[in-house]
Amino acid sequence: MNHPWCAAIAGGVRLAFHVQPGAKKTEAVGLHDDSLKLKLQAPPIEGRANEALVRFVAETLGVPRSAVTITHGLTSRRKLVEVRATGLDPAAVALRFNVPA
Repeated sequence: MNHPWCAAIAGGVRLAFHVQPGAKKTEAVGLHDDSLKLKLQAPPIEGRANEALVRFVAETLGVPRSAVTITHGLTSRRKLVEVRATGLDPAAVALRFNVPA
């Protein structure tokens, strides 16, 4: 399976997200170019949307929050996130986010 928004890296995966803060509920809604589009309930104020993103990714993948790091895009809608956890691969991540092949 080829998922342009999810790539394997040493010790985990790198994910590309397009984030829409201030939504009615937090959910993955599908692909947006080469990113996975996420709607986040949190507003883009004082880092709350970034915190919500880290929490949502950690809960969805079943990893501790400390394993999730936003590496690029802290003030942008486009974010790169690294998840450091063994046993994660792009296909498994896509299944957790309910993204079709």
